[in-house]
Amino acid sequence: MVYRLLAIDIDGTLLRSNFRIDKETKEAIDYVQQKGVYVTLASGRSFPSTQKIAKALKINNYLISHNGGFIASSLDEPLQENRLSVEDTYRIVDILENYECHMRVVHERFSIGNQLKQKSQLVAKLTLSTGDPLFYPVSFTENLGDYVLSQEVSPPKMDVQFFDEKECESAIKYLKEQMPDFEYSSSTKCQLEITAKKVTKGNALRFLGEKLGIAPNEMVAIGDSYNDMDMIEFVGLGVAMGNAPDEVKKKAKWITRTNDQLGVPYMVKEVFRKQMRFQTLKR
Repeated sequence: MVYRLLAIDIDGTLLRSNFRIDKETKEAIDYVQQKGVYVTLASGRSFPSTQKIAKALKINNYLISHNGGFIASSLDEPLQENRLSVEDTYRIVDILENYECHMRVVHERFSIGNQLKQKSQLVAKLTLSTGDPLFYPVSFTENLGDYVLSQEVSPPKMDVQFFDEKECESAIKYLKEQMPDFEYSSSTKCQLEITAKKVTKGNALRFLGEKLGIAPNEMVAIGDSYNDMDMIEFVGLGVAMGNAPDEVKKKAKWITRTNDQLGVPYMVKEVFRKQMRFQTLKR
């Protein structure tokens, strides 16, 4: 099978546990792009953060950010954007204010969060995201719901970090009962990601494939988290990282090494080394 597109998750997949990119990973991305394969990143991160990683890897293609809520190669010219409405964002915030959690309304140009009293250093660290580049404005407010309404914020995604597993499960159950027509996923423990209906990485790859003329069976996708499961199922070759949960591994056709054991470059060389180069796709 000739694979024409490679989609890679960022955290827990492309990056090591210390959030660094290995030299071998950079070389693998360059290797596969030289073969004419269209490489994209598929992340829950904001677009500026996703683009920052892409530039480090010399990827100049369309990027899937916000779990599929924002697809673009540049901030000012999105290929597709699917947003939570102002009213729905307010309703979600209103519900979650009854729970002990840190909320982030994640816009492609900025992020706004609720202001929490820091009870410990651990809680303080949880309110800071490793996906926030220095040039991406992040601010906090005591009344997030009022801010959303007054500024008419319509974000591609909301991130929520809970401090207790049972509290997290209770909130997710209630949200699904009260607001069932949304996508709820996670990438880490006690964390929740909320996007509009049918906004997932898998559906983003479907849309991107249609634009580029690439069929699902010509795609490879690799990830490590629950929010990667649908894209791993959707493509011709879905790959799970060695550090992925068992539920994610069960959806994959192939399992590579962990992110700290060069899982991405190992997969790239195993899958693409015998593939001949073909003409690079034109947008």
